[in-house]
Amino acid sequence: MSRRALTLMVAGLLTLVLGVTGAMLPVPYVVLSPGPTENTIGSVKGKPVIEVKGRDTYPTQGSLSLVTVAYQGGPTSRISLLSALRGWIDPTIAVVPEESIFPRSSTAEQVERQNSMEMTNSQDDATAAALTALKIPYTSAVAVMSVEKGKPAEGELKVGDEITSVDGVAVDKVTKVAAAVQTHKPGATVTFGITRGGESLTIPVGTAAGAGGKAMVGVTMQAAFKFPFKVDISVGDVGGPSAGLMFSLGIIDKLTPGAMTGGKAIAGTGTITPDGHVGAIGGIPQKMVGARNEGASIFLTPADNCAEALASAPSGLRLVKVSTLDDAITSLDALRTGSGSVPACTAK
Repeated sequence: MSRRALTLMVAGLLTLVLGVTGAMLPVPYVVLSPGPTENTIGSVKGKPVIEVKGRDTYPTQGSLSLVTVAYQGGPTSRISLLSALRGWIDPTIAVVPEESIFPRSSTAEQVERQNSMEMTNSQDDATAAALTALKIPYTSAVAVMSVEKGKPAEGELKVGDEITSVDGVAVDKVTKVAAAVQTHKPGATVTFGITRGGESLTIPVGTAAGAGGKAMVGVTMQAAFKFPFKVDISVGDVGGPSAGLMFSLGIIDKLTPGAMTGGKAIAGTGTITPDGHVGAIGGIPQKMVGARNEGASIFLTPADNCAEALASAPSGLRLVKVSTLDDAITSLDALRTGSGSVPACTAK
């Protein structure tokens, strides 16, 4: 073998080795793909996804499925360059920078805990929205979830406190508490009425400058609902708030006579507020593929996601635009009966 041929062979082998090695190197990206779906009016491993206790329920038909996004990668288990390249080629998969899923300011464990908390909150909000739509009375309070160290509330307010008033004015929503605090200038004192361990207390708390220079006391809060009956929702390892709309519809379907779906396979997504507003979510291209793969023909789409959904909707999936829970209920009624209009996602 000539020296030139040997040199070319060695160079080729080195290039191959470097290429293979490079393809296996970990990269700071996350692969998003269609995740599993769950029928909110069905069961998983023999257990109802939604179980109502203490109230009459009715038989259901069809499916009202929540949809999810599966991911690979992250700070503790980075994907290879080859996996990222495969994802870029597959139109049903998205490859996104790692920090878009795992912010540098948070650990992977903190992100997982946040997703779990958001799922729990979305279940409570979904129950509240469903009962609001059905005009079933319930009460709500504002609970302290955490107290930030070094902030004015430390040592004054405690986790589990229920805030009932601010400066003598009754409050029942997180937004009302925040707005009342922010009417003060940083450094002023806010008087909280709270319930702690069954005892009513009045506690003055100083304020400090927070985001935008507005007054803050250094607590995180969430709504604490008191419903007239119990609603249990079991979804396994699913996290995040994007199943709120489908939870609400599942609860309503179980609490009302007749099948809301008319026997159809319906999927959807969207956050929900206690007053029924449907919010945008992430990963809608992958969620639509997951829905279609599971046989859904109708997809309830948050209005603010319509443009993105239209650009990547799989064939055979009808996109129904929803801005509120009432919108979704009205559209399902129209689809079931064949009368009335059904708002569709349209190009702007």
